[in-house]
Amino acid sequence: MTTILLTGSSRGIGAACAAALTAAGAHVIGHGTASGLAADLADPAAPADLWARALDAASGRIDVLINNAGVFEPNPLDADHDAWVAGWERTLRINLTAAAELSRLAVNHWRDAGRGGRLVNVASRAAYRGDSPAHWHYAAAKAGMVAMTKTIARGYAADGILAFAVCPGFTMTGMAEDYLASRGGDKLLADIPLGRVAEPAEVAAAVRFLAVDAPASMTGAVLDVNGASYVR
Repeated sequence: MTTILLTGSSRGIGAACAAALTAAGAHVIGHGTASGLAADLADPAAPADLWARALDAASGRIDVLINNAGVFEPNPLDADHDAWVAGWERTLRINLTAAAELSRLAVNHWRDAGRGGRLVNVASRAAYRGDSPAHWHYAAAKAGMVAMTKTIARGYAADGILAFAVCPGFTMTGMAEDYLASRGGDKLLADIPLGRVAEPAEVAAAVRFLAVDAPASMTGAVLDVNGASYVR
């Protein structure tokens, strides 16, 4: 049975991923759920501690890491300088640095064991087209996640370590609903040729494919799930 550590599994895309992966027969170790492993990824000590507890729960073997946890918090340009910088540091810590630490631990785990593994990073359309003026930090973190994914794919393919990313656009989670409402939902929907935002299950289908079924030659691939609101 494939054992998967999935961060941010308590709601939205993460909860949909947990359901899809469990249905596929995987053993999912969730982070952030009542029955899973608690960890505040804003705490620099949290990623290593989370990884150690996940390994213990997995009897020493994790086959797939899915970095899905993240925050989407506004950081207006006219905020107090110290508060603006703190917003950057918090978003980068949770959305990128924690994912990087977990990815490093996973890559070392797979290399030390002499077997391959799979890494799936849930990034964002913002990595390529940017985001609102209040979300420089979010777009930068997600772009960093995509670049990190490609670097890992190129660096460790010979070890059987595969790395992928998924870039959703707006997805109908609580976070997306609030943002759509605050930005005039109809206007934003007009920018999506499909005419609607994605459902969490649609993003989860892409994550499940990459985590379980994608052929090795796809390593380094980034899958877009954005209703053609950004094509490249």
